[in-house]
Amino acid sequence: MHAKTNCNLRLGLAALSTLAWLAGGGLVFASADPPAAAADSSALPPRQNFSDSTTNASPAARPQTWNFHAQNTDIYQYHPAFPAAYSGPNSLSNGQEFKDTVSLDALVGVRLWRGAEAHVDGLMWQGYGLSKTLGVEGFPSGEAFRVGTRLPNATFARVFLRQTIGLGGDEEAVADDELHLGGQQDVRRLTLTVGKISAKDIFDNNAYANDPRTQFMNWSLMANAAWDYAADSLGYIPGFAAELNQPDWAVRYGFFQVPRVANGLALDPSYLRAWQMVVEFERRYKLRGHPGVVRLLSYLTQAHMGSYAATLDNPSLGMDITRTRAYRHKFGYGLNLEQELTRDLGVFSRLGWSDGRTEGWAFNDVDRAATLGLSLKGTGWHRPDDTFGLAGILDGASAVHAEFLAAGGTGILAGDGRLSYGLEKILETYYDCQVWQTLHFTLDYQFISDPAFNRDRGPVSVLAARLHWEF
Repeated sequence: MHAKTNCNLRLGLAALSTLAWLAGGGLVFASADPPAAAADSSALPPRQNFSDSTTNASPAARPQTWNFHAQNTDIYQYHPAFPAAYSGPNSLSNGQEFKDTVSLDALVGVRLWRGAEAHVDGLMWQGYGLSKTLGVEGFPSGEAFRVGTRLPNATFARVFLRQTIGLGGDEEAVADDELHLGGQQDVRRLTLTVGKISAKDIFDNNAYANDPRTQFMNWSLMANAAWDYAADSLGYIPGFAAELNQPDWAVRYGFFQVPRVANGLALDPSYLRAWQMVVEFERRYKLRGHPGVVRLLSYLTQAHMGSYAATLDNPSLGMDITRTRAYRHKFGYGLNLEQELTRDLGVFSRLGWSDGRTEGWAFNDVDRAATLGLSLKGTGWHRPDDTFGLAGILDGASAVHAEFLAAGGTGILAGDGRLSYGLEKILETYYDCQVWQTLHFTLDYQFISDPAFNRDRGPVSVLAARLHWEF
């Protein structure tokens, strides 16, 4: 009875949201003042960068006073049965599975005074990831939260204030999108953001692999997997960020709260003892007339985390890492590259490393990460708004972390009871097709070898379909 009711409710939500979109005809609700440029923004994912997205437009463009956007994404994923020598508490089920997720965002932005904007993002979500979002470090759906829900649940995902201080000189246009009001701003500027946001709104952006609602779906492609970025179970966190932008470079600093427990919703109230600091340097350039970007990121986290070594040194704890928790530090680094090769083809890569001594706290259990991929627009086959993507992923754990998992320990996503360690290897490919205006349909395939670093399980194939609209 519950399953039937739930299915009908989900179908009803999808139908209502699609009818609303068709009724709106792709219309963007905004102030009477025209935006600086027509919106060409990507969908709003739980963990996406919307930092200072700009386009060229007429200097006479007037600033918007307010805007409204919405998006809906439905993802359906399936994996067949696969071989597994054993399973544990956090294993991906080796029997066939089918799961679906639904998200709906309504976003409002208001201009308060010169350079100041306030934004609110109301999020509704429903559904579960495969195996309740367990068993794969590069999890195959960025729309799958660890706090799945049978019935629709809602929250204010983002509530924040942004103040932009112009430093003079040339101006550029800001496109109207989900988290920006259209208008003009100085190229040389200081931007301050405070409130509840995603750390990915500011850091680790990538033009080709950033948004699981319109691009690659895998967690390890929407963010650097070795950056255990501050977030609650839904991907958001209160914090502050400062960004200094210049014509060819930018530098960013962020200070964020962290969860009270690993991947939890409740936040640690001790601001002086529990936090994450992030610094990123971005260099923009052109290679034979094609834009490219290099980003260098480093982070330092202090949280009430358990120690792998302390747990291993005390067998009486029964591999319960929570019994070793104390305020400890974790640090790491990331490299993020994107390069346009032609107007339709781009390549990207991320490399990441963390010290791997303490438990994963907010994102996953990865200590070493590498990705490489390409993104191709469909202009060559007369489908300029379609996209084909192909990428490979390598995720790994530190030596002491692997020893902990082999002894029966569990993390945010990993924990098969035993472990024959190997790098987790994933290949993802997708084709995103424009159905009509901002309505898109995507087919996605992921091949996962050694899920959760375990050579005794898998490989497994994950097939997915995605329906997404926005206005």
